[in-house]
Amino acid sequence: MGLFIKNAHAVTPGKDLGVACVRAEDGYIVSVGRDVRPAAGDRIVDADGLTLLPGFVDIHSHGRSGCDFCDATDAAFETIGRDKLKDGVTGFLATGLTRPEEELAELCRCAERYKARGEGATCLGVHLEGPFFNAEMAGAQNPAYLMKPDAALVKRLHAISPMRKVSLAPELEGAEACIRELAAAGIVASGGHSAADYATFERARLAGMTHLTHFCNAMIPIHHLRPSMVTGGLLADDVFVEIITDGVHLSDPMIKLIARAKGPDRVMVITDAMCAAGCPDGIYSLGGLRVNVANGKATLADVPYDPKAVVSNVAGSVALFCDCFRRFVRVTGWPLEEAVKAAGYNQCRSLGIMDRGEIAPGQVADLVLLDEDLVPQETIPSRCTKPRR
Repeated sequence: MGLFIKNAHAVTPGKDLGVACVRAEDGYIVSVGRDVRPAAGDRIVDADGLTLLPGFVDIHSHGRSGCDFCDATDAAFETIGRDKLKDGVTGFLATGLTRPEEELAELCRCAERYKARGEGATCLGVHLEGPFFNAEMAGAQNPAYLMKPDAALVKRLHAISPMRKVSLAPELEGAEACIRELAAAGIVASGGHSAADYATFERARLAGMTHLTHFCNAMIPIHHLRPSMVTGGLLADDVFVEIITDGVHLSDPMIKLIARAKGPDRVMVITDAMCAAGCPDGIYSLGGLRVNVANGKATLADVPYDPKAVVSNVAGSVALFCDCFRRFVRVTGWPLEEAVKAAGYNQCRSLGIMDRGEIAPGQVADLVLLDEDLVPQETIPSRCTKPRR
């Protein structure tokens, strides 16, 4: 059965399509325009003037609704994948934490079983956030399991489930060699939880590091005489930056500065959401560490706040993607056709995924309908089960 969406205000990266119809078959968009007509048997969705965007893609998210990918259970994946759809998210990377290899391996096995079931938002691969981090910049990553970068470990996990992205501290011993191996294997290397200076960042970039993980957070901040990885990230035209736009991790002026420096083609909105996203305040767990959630902010329950510390006691976010995107649009003031690039298109292109993130023929028909306040009203996952030849 095909899909036919009518009376939608369609917006795709780089273009406001105006009022348009979209038709899809076998999970892929086949036609877009004012004069498109449905075929017999199509499921018809009347958008009634709602805004139609490509489905959101969250490439850095640990959990939702009380579940964490590191729970490494089928039930956790099902809950997260189902409830991500409520937020307009149609694709995600299952993001791990600094945990023992066998626990990460089980996460990978769960990811493959989840993909096979074909329900909920699509798992596009695994993001290994840790264990290759600087202990002084670990933040809410469990220090008990930190280690030097190890491409062999990544490849073992990659053999279970595709590693799309690996976050690491480029100043650690062996990091540059690891980055080269990851790049050669088609795995994105992303700098994070790092005290790297500008020179170290540049060496890592030349080795193949193309991302920066939750940009500005768990990094040495900007200084006018001592340039850091943040300085490098702002200057490098070939590096993508993730930003957590929940109002806790970055101030609005900093969001605006990053957006202005990087432009619409290199910024990616993420949530870095922990299991408490979509849940009431209380005590939760993140990678074996106790987290207190109160008033929209997650902090390490056993680490007091130190206003002088480079890395605070913030422990991920409890944000929903749609809320982060709405704040990004408001703060940047970008037209929707530019801002929407940061909601999925940039994420996919940065990972080498070329058939998602646009409303255009040949693209996977992952779509979301939003009201005038950018609140999701209906998320439409493609349900395609195999790539188009």
